[in-house]
Amino acid sequence: MSDTRLAFKAGRAFRRGSTNFVDPDPTKGAILLENGDDGLLHFIWKNRSTNHFDEDLILFPGDATFAKVEQSAWGRTYVLKFSSSNQRHFFYMQDADPSRDEEFVGNVNRLLADPSIVPIWYSEGYNPNSQAAGPSTSSVPAPGSSAGGYQATPEELARIRSIVSTLGAGGSGLGSSSGGAAAASAAAHEISLADVLTPANLRPLFTARPELAQALFPHLPQDLPSPPTVETLERVVSSPQFRAAVRNLDVALRTGLLGGLVRSLGLPEEAGTGVEPFLRALQEQASREEGDGGDRMDTD
Repeated sequence: MSDTRLAFKAGRAFRRGSTNFVDPDPTKGAILLENGDDGLLHFIWKNRSTNHFDEDLILFPGDATFAKVEQSAWGRTYVLKFSSSNQRHFFYMQDADPSRDEEFVGNVNRLLADPSIVPIWYSEGYNPNSQAAGPSTSSVPAPGSSAGGYQATPEELARIRSIVSTLGAGGSGLGSSSGGAAAASAAAHEISLADVLTPANLRPLFTARPELAQALFPHLPQDLPSPPTVETLERVVSSPQFRAAVRNLDVALRTGLLGGLVRSLGLPEEAGTGVEPFLRALQEQASREEGDGGDRMDTD
């Protein structure tokens, strides 16, 4: 099964005849970097209108780089170029917010050099383009540093997905009062999942519903003390591992490409198109199950 390592919105651009000019194609798309079933890294361009992979390039470590086209008047055009050939593939960023361009490009190049690495995401609130001159208090985590530098593993991402799914079930989590308020807040202004799944928001939920400890325990690290307690859950959601996993899931949601994942959580595919649709779908799922008395069995 292929493993998507990175995804972000981007369109394609094509060279104009034999000139050095490139013209953008308005088709909505996304760049995905995946470890394929063949064990190789795939650089994929996905058409977001048809969900088809219109371009699938197999890349070998160190053979390609993803670089900004400095001559671009717009400033958000990039080229995938190879050291083993004169191939050039042009792309441009389609996310309206340019603040994360550098973050995505850095992760693309790290994966092109070593497909086994874990993408590095900037700390919340950090924007490399807004740093003033003078002494720096950069919050970019250094490799191997504690807390802010921790990067979630695929297993931890799977764990946070299971936790979010459980919190949305039976009216016991994000569909309840605190979660409903979070979803309403998301509708009012764009927020990140990290703004919702905070220790401050989750602690009252665990206290009010201690049965969550038992429901969530199968999804938590195996080395936790048993039997599960509310105090254990509080330590988990305050840990750097949990915060990093939430951050990575938030990034994935913002790509709008998590339709398959959210379907596995019993949510409609549109819930994978952003943080607000994701929270709203969890709230609606919880309301339905609460109305059914919490005893509903899913069937295909």
